[in-house]
Amino acid sequence: MKATGMVRKVDNLGRIVLPIELRRNLDIDLKDPLEIYVDGDTIILKKYEPACIFCGNAKNVKDIHGKIICQDCVATIQAL
Repeated sequence: MKATGMVRKVDNLGRIVLPIELRRNLDIDLKDPLEIYVDGDTIILKKYEPACIFCGNAKNVKDIHGKIICQDCVATIQAL
């Protein structure tokens, strides 16, 4: 992990503000979904990217009847 030197307080509603420099560097826009992970006493925020339900690939995915599936898995299913 890399320290940023940025410190923010939690407000009375439990929110924190991610500084604009950080959001720009990580390509996080307004209303982008973030995943929250916990590792011991560490909280990790990650920009959410939908991934294939079969292989976990996040590239070339499609929403098919509410399920995210990548092109490779679609081709595999079609070949069956």
